[in-house]
Amino acid sequence: MKVIIGLGNPGVQYEETRHNIGFLLIDLIAEVHNLQFRSKFQGLVAEGQIEGERLFLLKPQTFMNLSGRSVAELTKFYKVSLNDLLIVQDDMDLPLGKLRLRDQGSAGGHNGIKSIQAELGSEKLWRLKLGVGRPPKEWDPARYVLAPFSNDESQMLDDVLERAEKASYLWMKEEYSRAMNLYHR
Repeated sequence: MKVIIGLGNPGVQYEETRHNIGFLLIDLIAEVHNLQFRSKFQGLVAEGQIEGERLFLLKPQTFMNLSGRSVAELTKFYKVSLNDLLIVQDDMDLPLGKLRLRDQGSAGGHNGIKSIQAELGSEKLWRLKLGVGRPPKEWDPARYVLAPFSNDESQMLDDVLERAEKASYLWMKEEYSRAMNLYHR
């Protein structure tokens, strides 16, 4: 069993924002594999079989800063090993278009990750970091991640999400090195 968790905020006002790039990827994976969401575990959950592997997709609906509550409910209910979780997050330290797959690390100031690490009691969690770039100097970082992608950024977004979908598929198949080699660019 594998679980891929996309981080974001519920509500139409956040749908196309940088902070919701995790939700955007989860939506793409669900579309590719024809999976439907239902409300459960304080989130939206989709379940399916992909090449014999049971897969859950989760979009916590607790707002970013409390994402750990939803993740903890699902992982405890299904007794999911921490190694079988992949958390998809936005990352301001990476430019738009860059992906990073990591098997552990600090939250790096990301409140959604802080919440999940606090609830699960570990920093040893797989993460797929999707770059959203740094804000202009005059912008507050919180305002920046809650703003929609610019027109130029939106043109790059499809490519980023397509590569991230492929990387998450390789992660699911436990082809970690291959995923890192192919998609860290």
